Amino acid sequence: MTVWIVVSILALVLSPLAWLRPSRNQSGRMALRMEARRIGLAMQLAPQEWPHWLEQEPPSPCAQYHRPRRSAKAACWIYWQTAPGVWLNQWREVCEDAVLLEHFNKLPANVFKIEADKQMIALYWGEKGDASVLQDISAVLKALA
Repeated sequence: MTVWIVVSILALVLSPLAWLRPSRNQSGRMALRMEARRIGLAMQLAPQEWPHWLEQEPPSPCAQYHRPRRSAKAACWIYWQTAPGVWLNQWREVCEDAVLLEHFNKLPANVFKIEADKQMIALYWGEKGDASVLQDISAVLKALA
């Protein structure tokens, strides 16, 4: 009887330690973020207010991968991916820039938004995939920066 009491007390004491262990999903995201840092991508969780016209609302905060812009006179734009391969601007006009579309088609289907301002180019991603997806994202950000 004493053995069962000791075992149950130990289980009660050690059970919170199981809550501290990250889930598989969290471990996968941490591995992707470390790989992104290793290849030179900056990442942060950024709060977003998504347009009301998106069919599926992305998470907020969302993972933002970004790179500084090289040119001071670079064009500024924002595009949202409403369906795989369909990129719309803030007026819901389809992207017709062939150079941008060539790069956008290399991105995974769970990229929600890509934007460029005078200082940086940022991509908002659902972080699903493996390290090869990060290579594609890095190549696109580097090409558009």
